[in-house]
Amino acid sequence: MNRRFLSLVTPIAALVLAGVFGIMITGSAQADDAECRPDGLYKQSGVDVPYCDVYDTAGRETMDSPRRSIGYFASWRTGKDGTPAYLVNDIPWNKITHINYAFAHVKDDKISVGSPTASNPAIGMEWPGVPGAEMDPDLSYKGHFNLLNKYKKQHPNVKTLISVGGWAETGGYFGDDGKRVANGGFYTLAESQTKINTFADSVVDFLRKYGFDGVDIDYEYATSANHAGNPLDFQFSDSRRATLMSGYVKLMKTIREKLNAASAADGKYYMSTAAVSASGWILRGSESYQVTEYLDYANIMSYDLHGAWNHFVGPNAALYDDGTDSEMKHWNVYGTYGMGYLNTDWAYHYFRGSMPAGRINIGTPFYTRGWRNVNGGTNGLWGTSALADQTKCPAGTGGDVGSTVPCGDGALGIDNLWHDKNTMGGEEPAGANPMWHAKNLEEGIQGSYIEDYGLDPENDPTDRLTGTYSRHYADTMEAPWLWNADKKVFLSTEDEESMAAKTKFVIDQGLGGIMFWEMSGDYDWDADAGEYRMGTTLIDQIDAAFANAGPYDATKSNITMPDTQLNVDVTYSGYAVGDANYPINPTMTIKNNSSATIPGGAVLEFDYATSAPCDMTQQSGWTLSTVKCGHTGGNTGGLKGDFQRVALTVPSWQTIAPGASVTVKIVYRLPISTPSNYVLKFGGKSYALSVDHPRLGDPGGDPTSSSSSPTSTPTTDPPDQCTEAAWESTKVYNGGNKVSHKGHNWQAKWWTQGEEPGTTGEWGVWRDLGAC
Repeated sequence: MNRRFLSLVTPIAALVLAGVFGIMITGSAQADDAECRPDGLYKQSGVDVPYCDVYDTAGRETMDSPRRSIGYFASWRTGKDGTPAYLVNDIPWNKITHINYAFAHVKDDKISVGSPTASNPAIGMEWPGVPGAEMDPDLSYKGHFNLLNKYKKQHPNVKTLISVGGWAETGGYFGDDGKRVANGGFYTLAESQTKINTFADSVVDFLRKYGFDGVDIDYEYATSANHAGNPLDFQFSDSRRATLMSGYVKLMKTIREKLNAASAADGKYYMSTAAVSASGWILRGSESYQVTEYLDYANIMSYDLHGAWNHFVGPNAALYDDGTDSEMKHWNVYGTYGMGYLNTDWAYHYFRGSMPAGRINIGTPFYTRGWRNVNGGTNGLWGTSALADQTKCPAGTGGDVGSTVPCGDGALGIDNLWHDKNTMGGEEPAGANPMWHAKNLEEGIQGSYIEDYGLDPENDPTDRLTGTYSRHYADTMEAPWLWNADKKVFLSTEDEESMAAKTKFVIDQGLGGIMFWEMSGDYDWDADAGEYRMGTTLIDQIDAAFANAGPYDATKSNITMPDTQLNVDVTYSGYAVGDANYPINPTMTIKNNSSATIPGGAVLEFDYATSAPCDMTQQSGWTLSTVKCGHTGGNTGGLKGDFQRVALTVPSWQTIAPGASVTVKIVYRLPISTPSNYVLKFGGKSYALSVDHPRLGDPGGDPTSSSSSPTSTPTTDPPDQCTEAAWESTKVYNGGNKVSHKGHNWQAKWWTQGEEPGTTGEWGVWRDLGAC
């Protein structure tokens, strides 16, 4: 039972419910909701947001599963074009926690899914005669939205979000006639606060009208990296590269604030999430990704890490780097940075630098990518495949943009079943197939459906099944692929073995869950048809793995933070644009919003992600020293820790008066999201900072001696006493529980029993909180 229900009952009925069900009714909803706010989520003053509608008092999302299973629903698989349909009734509602509907778009500065015509799949289309796809007559609209709300009545704990943008509709949209309109989309919307306000208000209206639980912004991409994103959008994006990230931050902050106000008014919490990039190149141009504080969670698009946009033949979605990535070698990434960044593990750690693990979900593809005419490599892996005529490269790749790296020779025909079209209306060579088709290729089955997708095996040899597709697996990367030695075709896949590795990674690291693009690519064996068809094999596997998982990690810091908060802001600005942004050297601004004077000698400690090497420096005459390296060296097999921690000492001649700001130039080599877990030490005391939005009360704790003169460097805080209960080998502990054992305090990352603190290692269940 949730708070939304309780808000509807009378006071007398509430007392009865409390007695019957043991529900505690309190007099302060605001206090309860403050307890439920997730760690690090933007805290908006003056708005009583009903966080407890969605979160528990540990700040964890309430779901039917301990971890998220988020499926994208592709609106265009309606069956009306003769290809197999995937409708709302095909969704395994009892196996997932969230559905992202793809896609809405920006039109006239508002969210839109088009006009309510009979051909509009979102709000107008019907599927007469399809069992389970009958419309709910009580709703004023039809289409997928009608069915989503119909099935939500049966599965009320499954949350639905409307995804806006995506690859094709970030900078434009598809009109009612199916033609793409290039209107600038997010690129032009986000440069005007007036337009942003209009859009955010329309999102609130949209969620209320169509019954969605939140909005998922798929802006691809707000980065200063030139030629990033859809080539159709370059006319808008490339000229705005220097300001795209700042506009994105304003957009996401405004959406969060408008949703907070609507949540308070409606007594229903509305979620704000985003699909975020996994590419180190794109993220280098995304400043410090300052939007994470506004997201309930981030869905990392940890796929499309390799593809036919260049000639390097590699995995679509490797979990780990193993030091052999040919693209990393070409650009001397290993030599320059000491680690490779085209892998899920690196991308996760990038965002972990500014968010609790539980507010991060990794992405997995239910589709393939591939090349033909591959040369070299091991069964194709890390070979090369360049299009013979570089003047015919797809838009935005290789010779089309004058790149020194050739575009790839993407797989075609039967190896490219989805048969997406390029700007000229021809086939886009990409090796893009749903996994159920890849499984048929692996089994030597041509597939009874290929002509439905426009293939002509009778007359076109490219559309015909030839050769053998042998499955291979790289244990070091947890990445499978198919290799056809006769055709020299390489298809990067996802299957049960790689999914088992990824679900284990999610559980072991305390992540929130897994997002997958998209549900219709999943597979089952159809014995009657004698082939693989759309199914739920991978979704079933995710659901089964997470059913036995403990709660996700809801705490941002890996150390015990001070219980007193100081109102100090820390921001980063002045990033160079595009390829000039190396080494990365933004200006760090420390603004003292408290009533205390921060003296010379004060020490500001903070964490940054292990996505960057442990060698941050400064260029402003301050002292910056490393407190702890969470990871050093290469990242073969995964980064070994979450944070690098440093200490920045205020010069003896410097003070930071109330209301004043100071700046420091800092330098690091690989992208990091916004540093976090700040602890400011002076006057013998330690303070958490309001900029982290910690799960504490309002900023306060100003030292009484705020006007005192600067003194020497403050002494180290005395260690905590062993006040936690002693660990017991027979007792069950859940994530967040604390114990003391052998002179240290420990915190459980997830469910455990019988595992002795101090014996499970850095990756184990017990986190060492230090001596006591």
